[in-house]
Amino acid sequence: MSFMLTKLSTKREIDEVIQNTEDLVLVLRFGRENDSTCLRLDDILAKASAELAKMAAIYIVEIDQVPVYAQYFDISLIPATVFFFNAQHMKVDWGTPDHGKFIGSFKTKQDFIDVVETIFRGAMKGKLIVHSPLDAANVPKYDLIYKDI
Repeated sequence: MSFMLTKLSTKREIDEVIQNTEDLVLVLRFGRENDSTCLRLDDILAKASAELAKMAAIYIVEIDQVPVYAQYFDISLIPATVFFFNAQHMKVDWGTPDHGKFIGSFKTKQDFIDVVETIFRGAMKGKLIVHSPLDAANVPKYDLIYKDI
């Protein structure tokens, strides 16, 4: 279903979308087109896009084509979903150490819709971080590993 979503392939396109998307939650899925988890997530995003048309703009990004964003958002696990509102990076307290992105696929379409609605409502109130509406069992758990450079 990734063919139903708009694909961004350059840093310039991503920058323009971030700067020009107003009063909508901007959803950027970073991943790879041939990854099974990314395909599952793309299916959920595509199915939810019609219901969220007045609340969100959803795009997919091939992580290998924009390594600058992979480094900026520290994307080492895919898929990673990042949220913005009026060019402001929105954070969600998932109950994990990383609030800047959602790692993995949402369990259901309704989970994704709930997250977007929560971010939208919080952003309209001026919040930059919101609490996850998802049950903790529906949030993938992972460990952050930091390497010395």
